[in-house]
Amino acid sequence: MSNSTPDTRTEGLTYREAGVDIEAGDALVEAIKPAAKATTRSGVMGGLGGFGALFDLKAAGFTDPVLVSCTDGVGTKLNLAIDSGLHDTVGIDLVAMCVNDLVVQGAEPLFFLDYFATGKLAVEDATKVVRGIAEGCRLSGCALVGGETAEMPGMYAAGHYDLAGFSVGAAERNSLLPGTISPGDALIGLPASGVHSNGFSLVRRILETAGLKLSDAAPFAPDQTLAEALMTPTRLYVQQVLTLHREGLLSGAAHITGGGLPGNLPRVLPQGTKAVIDQTWTPLPVFRWLAATGNVAPEEMLRVFNSGIGMILITPKPEETLARLKTLGETPIPLGRIEIATNGAAPILDMTTLPDFAWP
Repeated sequence: MSNSTPDTRTEGLTYREAGVDIEAGDALVEAIKPAAKATTRSGVMGGLGGFGALFDLKAAGFTDPVLVSCTDGVGTKLNLAIDSGLHDTVGIDLVAMCVNDLVVQGAEPLFFLDYFATGKLAVEDATKVVRGIAEGCRLSGCALVGGETAEMPGMYAAGHYDLAGFSVGAAERNSLLPGTISPGDALIGLPASGVHSNGFSLVRRILETAGLKLSDAAPFAPDQTLAEALMTPTRLYVQQVLTLHREGLLSGAAHITGGGLPGNLPRVLPQGTKAVIDQTWTPLPVFRWLAATGNVAPEEMLRVFNSGIGMILITPKPEETLARLKTLGETPIPLGRIEIATNGAAPILDMTTLPDFAWP
């Protein structure tokens, strides 16, 4: 026989008592509407609040479009945002991780949707996150057309949340990337802003083993705390890549994310070619400090992090491309070239010289 005492109260249970606050969700929607509205662009039909978002490709100026879609997250960089209370820029990271993947296929980002999941919705923190998403969309020329906020008691630790992003872009059928990548094409790197959004499980382990706190001054950026420096958002490369592509200067591009240069550059190369990097660069101070503090080998640094190169461009017109990038405010980094691979082998990255991760 059960010894449990039945609930004898006369009032029924509510969703709020179960841990879900509908009013808080409504308050978040109202708080983010102005930010979302500021991202609107040609092709958007309607606004937030519908069951689905509509987009008119013809109104956006496309004639024979191919849709390109991608999804991504921010990874354990979210732990730093949660532990430090810095929620303003992880939304930019979320957008960048998606739209940077779109543009390397020659696609113009059209619209973006987000998924925000938490145990108990903290409207102020969530508003900061979504406003960051809207800012990333605005800078990328894509519209924040909707999303989902999921409040799921018991699924997440107190104060924790997770993010996922979904972006759709389009390219005219005859202008998709990669195009014809040929031996002799040059490799040009675009600088990263920092760690971006990959490798933070290793970053956090290095901080832990070194006994460092997020509130400590960053040795590689003395005017910032470790939290502020490591939370520097992922760079958005949309306008630079699309401008070069539309001017006929690119045969390909690679977004350098998880897997670093060895894991990403070969993905865009045709069979029978290899990427030869024979010009080195100086990794950003954050990477040199991480390598020294964690005793991480150069090969591992290159495999885990972007190491200071966030995007690699492949071009048959290097001089013109370098000059154009400088007019766009970039500091391009010549890296090497495409060569024929032996016996038609699968594409590889051949680095003849590793960058120097010595610190300081």
